[in-house]
Amino acid sequence: MKKKDTSWGKVATWYEGMVADDDSYQMQVIAPNLLRLIDLKSNEKVLDLACGTGFFSGIFAKIVGPKNITGLDVGKPLIAIAKKSYPEIDFRVSSADELSIFPDQHFDKVAIVLAIQNIEEVKSMLTEINRVVKRQGLVYIVMNHPAFRIPKRSGWGFDEVTSQQYRRVDGYLRESKEEIDMKPGSSQNGGSAQLTVSFHRPLQYYTKLFSATGFAITRLEEWISHRRSQTGPRQKEEDRMRSEIPLFLFIEIQKK
Repeated sequence: MKKKDTSWGKVATWYEGMVADDDSYQMQVIAPNLLRLIDLKSNEKVLDLACGTGFFSGIFAKIVGPKNITGLDVGKPLIAIAKKSYPEIDFRVSSADELSIFPDQHFDKVAIVLAIQNIEEVKSMLTEINRVVKRQGLVYIVMNHPAFRIPKRSGWGFDEVTSQQYRRVDGYLRESKEEIDMKPGSSQNGGSAQLTVSFHRPLQYYTKLFSATGFAITRLEEWISHRRSQTGPRQKEEDRMRSEIPLFLFIEIQKK
């Protein structure tokens, strides 16, 4: 059976602008936290897996140098933008579970930033990462928090009786695959839907798979939104819940 195309290539231009926005989650939440934890050294070789338009590759290159960074993504339009933006970095087109172009134990560290929920063959990907990362090499994964951000089965709600904001979760343990319209306003106004595919997997899926593919979890953090509500009667409660419910999950795993 042919694999479902889960690439963000068809929304490449929109995605580039969204990521680079000064108020984006990538800029305000993920980049500073990831750099704090990944602790890059000048001589380390880093693979930015499912790198998109190369936003994080560019950030990593400022520390270790562009010659030590390799960016890989299955979306040709995304890689085309990455090569134009960061011409000194080695960007390649390939799926995340096909790393045969790299020799064994080639990379010191691997980053998978906001991509694992869009990758179908996660086991094959982790098996390949285990091969190409050095002994005791580290892998840094940032994902939409699987306990609170389940595609089409979670969302914000407000209890008018108690005046409390809450996070509604309509399902969690069941794995699922959903098509998501990345620009719903466009389709509602007569344009064509820009669909990508997202996969939901519970935390136990990942913990079992990490162990089965030769990795151990060495660090875990949960990150909240940096944004604040506009002035209004719900502002204080909405901001309180933003500080309680993490949007992103960070997991560091190490090759055994």
